[in-house]
Amino acid sequence: MALLDALIAGLVLGGMYALIALGLNLQYGVARILNLAYGEILVAAAVLAWVAFTTHNVAPPLGLLALVPLAALTGLAIYRIALVPLVRRSRTRAALETDSLLATFGLLFVVQGIMLAAVGGGYLSYSYLAIPVDLLGSRVAANRLLALGCALVLGAALYLLLTRTRLGTAIRGLAVDPTAAQLVGINVRSLAGWTFALGTALAAIAGVLVSMFLTVSATMGVVFTMKALIVVIMGGVGNLLGGVIAALLLGLAESLVATFVDPALTLAANYALFIVVLLIRPAGLFGRTT
Repeated sequence: MALLDALIAGLVLGGMYALIALGLNLQYGVARILNLAYGEILVAAAVLAWVAFTTHNVAPPLGLLALVPLAALTGLAIYRIALVPLVRRSRTRAALETDSLLATFGLLFVVQGIMLAAVGGGYLSYSYLAIPVDLLGSRVAANRLLALGCALVLGAALYLLLTRTRLGTAIRGLAVDPTAAQLVGINVRSLAGWTFALGTALAAIAGVLVSMFLTVSATMGVVFTMKALIVVIMGGVGNLLGGVIAALLLGLAESLVATFVDPALTLAANYALFIVVLLIRPAGLFGRTT
């Protein structure tokens, strides 16, 4: 029974990691923006969900109806105001990654400072759908199952979008070679901007959902950014399926180590698995070496 409990807990935890990493995978894999402020956007959404629920009793899923379009427009504005000048001056994709890293590092402190001024540096939490659900004899909170279900649905929807639609073909073409994409009539700058906006909206969805069962603070965005980055790199940059599988592996490793070894070693186990995968597959589980 302990093994079953650990496996179910690991899958649920992995689903949360996959949900957190989806947006960054899209931003980094397609737009080639290494967004270090990603975690701050996620935490900002969680804080807004906390405010809406505690002050106006707005259920988190209902709040998403207003928050997702707002997050997408915010992401688009960030891209066009702060990142387009970097895109114009960067001669190579490697240079763009470096410049975007520095720019979003500054954005990290801007967003964090706004949150600190608004709600302070204390820990924020609330209870929503904290109902135990029996799953194969193991009890799991309904809010965690909701996050797992959303991760799987969003991952599948993005996979179908990228592989079964004309827009998805354009996005994949942009990810492979922006110059070639422009030669076949794709508006590279506009598509990259909207892809970045979609990634921001996914970060907001993740923030709202994890706020239902995690305690957050204005200064913990870097934790989410690092976890998302590990998942993205381990699965293969730009590969959504690889990211989901990597997230599930990390969740299972963390749960099994916590159950059968020592909870204090979970972080070490995650990084050890990450290093082993990169030693065997330098481009990630499903990445392609170029």
